Amino acid sequence: MTNAAKPASSDNTLPWVEKYRPVVLKDVVGNQETVDRLNVIALGGNMPNLILAGAPGIGKTTSILCLAHALLGPTYKEAVLELNASDDRGIEVVRNRIKMFAQKKVNLPAGRHKIIILDEADSMTPGAQQALRRTMEIYSNTTRFALACNLSGKIIEPIQSRCAILRFGKLHSEQVLHRLVEICRAEDVKYTPEGLEAIGFSADGDMRQAVNNLQSTASGFGLITPDNVFRVCDQPHPVVIRKMLESCSRGEVDEAVACISVLWTQGYSAVDIITAVFRVVKVYDELDEDKKLKYVREIGITHMRIVDGLQTLVQLQGLVARLCRFALPGAALLRQV
Repeated sequence: MTNAAKPASSDNTLPWVEKYRPVVLKDVVGNQETVDRLNVIALGGNMPNLILAGAPGIGKTTSILCLAHALLGPTYKEAVLELNASDDRGIEVVRNRIKMFAQKKVNLPAGRHKIIILDEADSMTPGAQQALRRTMEIYSNTTRFALACNLSGKIIEPIQSRCAILRFGKLHSEQVLHRLVEICRAEDVKYTPEGLEAIGFSADGDMRQAVNNLQSTASGFGLITPDNVFRVCDQPHPVVIRKMLESCSRGEVDEAVACISVLWTQGYSAVDIITAVFRVVKVYDELDEDKKLKYVREIGITHMRIVDGLQTLVQLQGLVARLCRFALPGAALLRQV
């Protein structure tokens, strides 16, 4: 068993996403360049204020906890305050809890600092961010801040200028699958390669969701297969969407509309269906590059309409009709709608 496959805790009641959370930086999956920068900070010992930006479930909070472990040792939790700013996001939290922790005396290795981790920092109110700006300056000698967020643009510029910004990208399917295999072996879970690929598809680069889906499928069925995964995840089945795309590529409107109607009658929302269609198109190798780009364009236009509130079956059927149009002779000359 590799280091990455060793559980962070032996407590069998823990969710796997916590049980197998990396403890040291070398075990963090993906975003190698960003992790290398954190390793440099750990070796230097002088951590700057940080903003970690990226999609959910890709290792932002885990990475900063691993950095705290590298800087402060195994007992780092005494010198780390972790707050979820989506709950504790008002100005009173900055004035009270954060300020009190910054003033607290803690025994630290020489040259090290206390660390305050603010998860979902882009949910903090503007007033709280303004108060945080001043707190970061006053206690810079003893305390460092790490702000994890989905969109760094929602952090006010005065705070951005005081921080080093680290970008995290979505994980590749191969990285997610490698980690899932390690967890399956550690937990003695039976799986098929197609089942793990189905989990990777449903997670779309989100490691946290992938591990949660793995545990849910293993607990419910004991065997990881595509059918079991999609029954647990309750997402539109990619096989149906793939059949729809095959019909579109042949210009068979009625068959393609029937596939979309099946998903609709199963109770999936328009957002669920259009999101699944986009994911399948991205990995649908039977389309040439030019036609794939046209498909993505039409899917994007329909997605915008659905997000604006037009969540009807007619929108999805209209999308299917436009995709079928590209299979007609002289489709390149048709005016785009």
